[in-house]
Amino acid sequence: MDAKMNYENPLFYENRELSWIKFDHRVLEEAKDKSIPLLERLKFVSITSSNLDEFFMVRVASLKDMVHANYKKKDIAGMTATEQLVAINQATRELVNSQYQTFNRSLMPLLNKEGIYLVNEYEELNEEQAAFVDRYFMEQVYPVLTPMAVDASRPFPLIRNKSLNIAVLLQSKKEKEETVFATVQVPSVLPRLVQIPGTEAGQVCFILLEQIIERNIQKLYSNYKVLCAYPYRIMRNADLTIDEDEASDLLKEIQNKLKMRQWGEVIRLEVEDKMDKRILRFLRTELKVAEEDIFHINGPIDLTVLMKMYGIDGFDHLRYSSYVPQRVPEIEPGSNIFDAIREGDIFLHHPYETFDPVVDFIRQAAKDKDVLAIKQTLYRVSGNSPIISSLAEAAENGKQVTVLVELKARFDEEHNIVWAKKLEKAGCHVIYGLVGLKTHSKIALVVRKEEDGIRRYVHLGTGNYNDSTAKLYTDCGIFTCKDSIGEDATAAFNMLSGYSEPLSWNELILAPYWLRDKFLSFIKRETKNAKEGKEARIIAKMNSLCDPGIIAALYEASAAGVKIDLIVRGICCLKVGIPEVSENITVRSIVGNFLEHSRIFYFYNNGQTEIYMGSADWMPRNLDRRVEIIFPLLEEDIKAKAYHILDIELQDTVKARILGADGQYARVDKRGKTIINSQDIFCEEAREAVPKPVHIAGGERVFIPAEPVE
Repeated sequence: MDAKMNYENPLFYENRELSWIKFDHRVLEEAKDKSIPLLERLKFVSITSSNLDEFFMVRVASLKDMVHANYKKKDIAGMTATEQLVAINQATRELVNSQYQTFNRSLMPLLNKEGIYLVNEYEELNEEQAAFVDRYFMEQVYPVLTPMAVDASRPFPLIRNKSLNIAVLLQSKKEKEETVFATVQVPSVLPRLVQIPGTEAGQVCFILLEQIIERNIQKLYSNYKVLCAYPYRIMRNADLTIDEDEASDLLKEIQNKLKMRQWGEVIRLEVEDKMDKRILRFLRTELKVAEEDIFHINGPIDLTVLMKMYGIDGFDHLRYSSYVPQRVPEIEPGSNIFDAIREGDIFLHHPYETFDPVVDFIRQAAKDKDVLAIKQTLYRVSGNSPIISSLAEAAENGKQVTVLVELKARFDEEHNIVWAKKLEKAGCHVIYGLVGLKTHSKIALVVRKEEDGIRRYVHLGTGNYNDSTAKLYTDCGIFTCKDSIGEDATAAFNMLSGYSEPLSWNELILAPYWLRDKFLSFIKRETKNAKEGKEARIIAKMNSLCDPGIIAALYEASAAGVKIDLIVRGICCLKVGIPEVSENITVRSIVGNFLEHSRIFYFYNNGQTEIYMGSADWMPRNLDRRVEIIFPLLEEDIKAKAYHILDIELQDTVKARILGADGQYARVDKRGKTIINSQDIFCEEAREAVPKPVHIAGGERVFIPAEPVE
């Protein structure tokens, strides 16, 4: 092996944005999978659209900003911002075409066979349906609409980000040669999916709100003849740029920026593929959209609406039966959670195990007379968060409550401002994050006065304190009252609230301070062991991998003989199968019914296994620009449970896709292999009780068979 190998060679790296589009393709693959219930497949089409919207508003918008600023620096794959935009455009069009082919040619015919119909054209309505639609328009829709004409005295209106609109071409009844452009917003306050009478018993029929408006558009412009009308939708730059050093009040600054998000540069225009060229020309001019940013859509614009169809009544056989998260074996429902934690560290695996203990941890602390203080970080919480209510109650009960609410959590800024104000009103001390950094760590600390003195109870996790997404995202966490971690938790909050940084830490590893160096040291330790002929192994599970320093270290480790298995749900800029560079690295992505979200890092360490979990992915933003916490698993039974998760996911033959040397992801060849769906296995294990691990020897797992929980 050449000691001077340049592991930073751009040829060794995948572009981050193109890798993300491959991830959205994997989501779309679930919609194409005939083994999945039909409405579940429909749901994945909707998720693909939702993902793509956010991708454009943030990532594509950011690249366009770079082009406008004449930023020439290349990414780790050697591409300029302009080159990336060209490649993204082509890849996105392929994705959208595949999405609509799946919807139009596969899913809709199958839905029709089941008696579920979505009207393609309002002309298809029978007499009864037409009468229903017209009555619905006059009674429910007409009073809400604001038709807008564009002429010399009425300029083109500001079109809101992500809003669905209908463009209309009108002809004056007085001046026959004169044509006028008009637009009307499809009101978001009304359901976009409207159920109408079926043509026969047992049928469920829907029509889209924009089609109801199109059918009745003439009623909005009585002095004109409507020549044609077509829906369109725009996507604007929603990437907030906040100068925190100049902002005297971060709360007000973010509130002002949120208003601007609605009117950012138009970066994408979606139009119905049959749109009249005169209307399209007009929209292009008024919205200042380049030709390459126009997407001609063969079907309903914005397929996120399909999520509304997913939950229709009477078709349970077309959905998975809902999984009920199981109780955590160590915690008896209704018992004192602090007593349970004192018995030993407790491992949590959501959504297989319920998130209730985390909610109860704060709820009980709020009411417990012996609790002196509660400190917690909040990044994203649910709409009606019980944790927020408990924190407010704790403050009202006279406890010292400190909450760091991260206002810069993208697309949750407005949400978090509301919670922050509520907590302040209740008497909590609210911190709005650190200047220049997002606080992404997941930590809660409860300080309790007990007979033998002050004891600190800590929850650490990989996911947000959101009781809603905890039913949908796979995450891990621990409860502990170990002194070493309690001391670190106190130090972390003191650092967040008062700029004090202790000279030494016990267990927790924080970004942006020393997490990068720690991860690199762990990887280099395995590299050193491999070079010395010792067994060396790394397993890492995360959402995204795109940090060039980490990837280069993994390449060097692989070249030294370290066996590296990566489980990366989304973006992966590392390439496998490069001779003498990444031949010892495997990458797999698991896309299933639950969103893979946990981060687990395993290092063999010459038999002294170390396993860490936490909030950080291997991305520059997590390592350098966010406050993140990675924590060690200190008890052998806890370590073995985390290893078990990694082990089962590495054996997955159903939901795993394996990254090949060609840069493409392929499903596992099941021939001769046991059929293993890791998410199904974790559901079953949670029902029966988690396997009781004994120890990890030589990188292999050893387990005692599980006994059912009574």
